[in-house]
Amino acid sequence: MVAKNETERRLEANRRALAGQLGEIDGMLVGSVVVRSTRCGKSGCACHDDPPTLLGRYTQLTRAVEGKTFTRYLSAEEPARYRPWFDNARRLKEITAKLEIASLHALEIDRSANANSPIPGGDATRRVTRRRSTLRCA
Repeated sequence: MVAKNETERRLEANRRALAGQLGEIDGMLVGSVVVRSTRCGKSGCACHDDPPTLLGRYTQLTRAVEGKTFTRYLSAEEPARYRPWFDNARRLKEITAKLEIASLHALEIDRSANANSPIPGGDATRRVTRRRSTLRCA
């Protein structure tokens, strides 16, 4: 077995530290929190005047699930209560992006250290591409 050099040890420590940060996340909510004022359906309401006096200050959580947008109204206290979970969602994205980069660096170092080892599919530096089949009309 080949001894690890300093760069490999730093990358491994970095990956372990990032993985440890993932374990600190206890909950997360993904979406946008907005405060909206709206118009109602009553024709005589002040929200239909010129200029309109819009109704309410409604706090909403909007998120997409499988391509569909879902909106949930939040109480006045909920945005502050769940703020750490919204922050955790952003933090999770950052950590996973850094973890992916660190893992890719480790892969490249490992590949360069083992350049003479046989790699299935050919040369380690060769880019794998596939041709798209084209449909031709007669």
